Amino acid sequence: MSDERKISDQIKQFQQLEEQNLNLEDKLEDLIFLLDKSDLDSQSIKNIKERLNTALDKKLSKKEAIEQIKTISLLDIDNLDKLDQLEVLLNNNYIDSKRSKKTIISEFVIKSVRLFIGFLIITLGFAMIIMPAPHSFEMFTIFWFSPDDGVTLMDLISLIIIAVGTYIVIKSYTKFNF
Repeated sequence: MSDERKISDQIKQFQQLEEQNLNLEDKLEDLIFLLDKSDLDSQSIKNIKERLNTALDKKLSKKEAIEQIKTISLLDIDNLDKLDQLEVLLNNNYIDSKRSKKTIISEFVIKSVRLFIGFLIITLGFAMIIMPAPHSFEMFTIFWFSPDDGVTLMDLISLIIIAVGTYIVIKSYTKFNF
C-alpha cells in the first residue's frame, strides 16, 4: 500500500513540475510586459540583462549538473536518499543523452590531446639525450664516465623534460589535484 502511495506522490510531483513550467512561461510574459511599461534607465536594464543571462547560463551549464549527478551517485548513503537527491537534481536540470554524450566526447578529446602532448614531450626528452648535440650546446659535464663521455647538464635538462611529460600523461589518466 505504501509503494502505491509513493508512486502516486511522485506522479503528483511530476504534474506539479509540468504546471510550474507553464507558470514560468506566464511569468516570462508578465516580465516582458512589465519591462515594456516601465521607465528604466540604461544601467538598470544592463543589470537586469546581466542577472538574467547569468541565471540562464547557469541553467545551460550541464557539465556542472553531470558532475553533481556523479558525486551524488558515489556518495555512501542509503539508496532511497540517493534517489531522492537525484530526483531533485534531475527535476531542476534538463539533461538528455545528447548533452551527456557531448560532455563525454569533449572530456575524451581533452584527455587524448593531453596524452598526445605528454608522449610528445617524453619523446622530445629522449631525443635530446640520444641525438648528439653540438659541442657548444653540451654546456659542461657533471659526471664523467670516461675521458670523452659523461652526463652533461643537457642530459639533466632532458630528464626534467621527460619527467614533465610523464607527469602530464599520469595527470591525464588520474584526477589528482596538485
